[in-house]
Amino acid sequence: MLIVVILLILMSVFYGHKDISRQILKTKYGTEASAFVTIDGMDVHYRDEGNPKDSTPIVLIHGTGSSLHTFDTWTQELISEYRVIRMDLPAYGLTGPFLNRTYTITNYVDFINTFLSKLNIKQCILAGNSLGGNIAWNYTLKHPTSVDKLILIDASGYPSTAQSIPIAFKLAKIPLVKNLFKFITPRALAKSSIENVYYDKSKVNNELIDRYFELTLSEGNRQAFVDKLASSQITYDYKNIKLIKQKTLILWGAQDQLIPTAHAQQFHEDLLNDTLVIMQKVGHVPMEESPFQSVKIVKDFLSK
Repeated sequence: MLIVVILLILMSVFYGHKDISRQILKTKYGTEASAFVTIDGMDVHYRDEGNPKDSTPIVLIHGTGSSLHTFDTWTQELISEYRVIRMDLPAYGLTGPFLNRTYTITNYVDFINTFLSKLNIKQCILAGNSLGGNIAWNYTLKHPTSVDKLILIDASGYPSTAQSIPIAFKLAKIPLVKNLFKFITPRALAKSSIENVYYDKSKVNNELIDRYFELTLSEGNRQAFVDKLASSQITYDYKNIKLIKQKTLILWGAQDQLIPTAHAQQFHEDLLNDTLVIMQKVGHVPMEESPFQSVKIVKDFLSK
């Protein structure tokens, strides 16, 4: 028992990190385009850029552990022609946790609906990666008239067949360890988790690691990360995917070990009006790992 206590003390000394205030992080990771809207007691961080006359904007939704920054390059490439809106989902980035600590897909879908209503968005092109893709297709099912086109980027939703899961995801589910995760969070954990979802590990640079790591340390985000992974995400809604009528782009990384290409094929089989593109030598986050190649695919899809 004494040895365990000593080890915990040593881990706290070397790997313990306090929460970073959102005000400090806003200074570092906010821009002139950053704005905040109050939803259910949360100050939701978002960016609304590009053509203000575009009545059907592109709305981008990031995945678990990420933030709106994952779409930085896409946004810069799209705003000359389109209006592009993206937000930090509750539990991530500069937004902070749901006050009710409920991280079901249903709660996220309702959040997106409220967010779009606050911005007076009647209809949009909805795109999402991983968790964001899951939210996107579920939102489309619930609010079909609000979605003009759908873009699914390595989207979750079907029963998991992951070949490799980021270590942070695993640790946050272990009863004892998940409580320690809220206080003891090595930067190496962030590095390992990002490398897990990239095919080309050389693209995982210090700037990228720092952003993921520091936003994870934002007030309440570590507790929210644990709460979110503890929430049951298993639903049978995927059986209704075939009811989606919107023109859909299914964009996938061939080397995605978290949500393998078999899931892309399932979407392709279930969706009636879709285009499937699988990118070679790319992992789970094509818009971040190979942004210029992937956004070209998006532009081609939107122009047809």
